[in-house]
Amino acid sequence: MKRSCLFLIFLLAACGLANANVSPGQMAPDFALTDINGKPQKLSAYNGKYVVLEWFNSECPFVQKHYESGNMQSLQKKFGGQGVVWLTINSTNPNSSNYRDPARSREIAKSWKLYSAALMLDGDGKVGKMFGATATTHMWVIEPSGKVIYAGAIDDKASFRQDDVKTAKNFVAFALEDSLAGRPIGVAAAPAYGCSIKY
Repeated sequence: MKRSCLFLIFLLAACGLANANVSPGQMAPDFALTDINGKPQKLSAYNGKYVVLEWFNSECPFVQKHYESGNMQSLQKKFGGQGVVWLTINSTNPNSSNYRDPARSREIAKSWKLYSAALMLDGDGKVGKMFGATATTHMWVIEPSGKVIYAGAIDDKASFRQDDVKTAKNFVAFALEDSLAGRPIGVAAAPAYGCSIKY
């Protein structure tokens, strides 16, 4: 029963992906949020750098798959070491049972050992809706010029099984590696999967 419900969650999230508002080839719109430590964050502050946007909800099994396996932290650490700014955004509405306030979010970030530059709460969903984020995780990769070079799923394994991380084709890593090496982006978009965002 649980697996059926989770599959339905995935389908609901995936069905909305065609509504993404910011696609590869477009300039990423600027936004401002406050991170869980109370520090203002603006996307435009990172002009000239690669930026990854990751939509996050700690209560989502698909997000838990990538963090409990260490996959997301590994990507954050690897590419952060190459100058890529990784921004994690939680667009969960404060009225949702999945909402975690800044204090609890700090505990989760510490427990999961996040390496992202910032974890930001987007409780009114303004930024998530601006980009058309439909799922956790839903990912965008932005090149130094501000243009989006990838949008969609983190990888090609739309499951919540941790073992699938080992054999998945990681689209975010591919896009960053292609662009950093000066190659055309092999896969610029893929259907997002995961839990629906609790706007």
